[in-house]
Amino acid sequence: MPSIREGDRVMVISGKDLGRESRVARVLPRQGKVIVEGINTAKRHQKARGRELQAGIVDKDMPIDLSNVMLICEDCGPIRTGTGLSETGRKFRRCTKCHGEV
Repeated sequence: MPSIREGDRVMVISGKDLGRESRVARVLPRQGKVIVEGINTAKRHQKARGRELQAGIVDKDMPIDLSNVMLICEDCGPIRTGTGLSETGRKFRRCTKCHGEV
């Protein structure tokens, strides 16, 4: 199970979008990939589908490998995550630098 979830803020650490930050739109755990908003976009030709969708060339966010993104802590910046246990026994992700909950 990946430690990155939908809605997390991540930074790309390799590839053509190196250094860019954005939010995770979707996680594909079986493929080990994530779709990040505005990152790794490709032009796709779209066929018209009735009156709802018009034909044309659209930008589509393509998946990138989980190993190419790092989670961002509000205090520390790009981090690796660890796990911790709260007083109530709930498991949570924590920053390995500041030990705060992510």
